[in-house]
Amino acid sequence: MSQSYAVVIEQAEGNVSAHVPDLPGCVATEASRDEVLEEIREAIAFHLEGLAADAQPAPKANTSVTVVTI
Repeated sequence: MSQSYAVVIEQAEGNVSAHVPDLPGCVATEASRDEVLEEIREAIAFHLEGLAADAQPAPKANTSVTVVTI
């Protein structure tokens, strides 16, 4: 069963970072948006594997994201 999680991507000076609000501590930092998306996918998988290994359920995705234009 697949699960979708919201990922927040932020452009910083010199890098791009990403974090998953529903998976505390699940973060990635890379040089480009494409690289950080690949890295955060791996981080999510690793995080969920760790939870499963500890017999913990995967958190439900509760965060939603939208863009507001003003």
